[in-house]
Amino acid sequence: MIISLNIKLVYGIYYSEDWQCELALEESTTLEALHRTIQRAVDFDDDHMFEFYIARTERSGERQRFECDDSSDMSCQLKDLFPLEKGRKLFYWFDYGDDWKFQISRSRKKPFAPEPGVKYPRVVSEEGVRPVQYPSVEC
Repeated sequence: MIISLNIKLVYGIYYSEDWQCELALEESTTLEALHRTIQRAVDFDDDHMFEFYIARTERSGERQRFECDDSSDMSCQLKDLFPLEKGRKLFYWFDYGDDWKFQISRSRKKPFAPEPGVKYPRVVSEEGVRPVQYPSVEC
């Protein structure tokens, strides 16, 4: 089945504009595959460490972490994570130096069968200004 996720940029050192997108992807998608999908959606270079975590807010100290260097964490499937416990959210943290944080939520759309001829995962919609990973700095 295909599910829809909303991905919203909530923080980054170069964050200045709102950006979010809706992704359609298999509910069996792993966190490793979700990482690559988000990277393509924002057009970032996949050149830094990352993690996913479940917490109340992006800054919460109490977190359930899924780290990129732990293959068992990254093989976790979306269908095993959602629905999240009440008051908890899923976050994706990329590049600990530039501190890109995205909130991931399941949309209210019901899961649906894959449409023939449509390739998944895919970006369904996008709003705002896509972040720039390495903006040029003027002197």
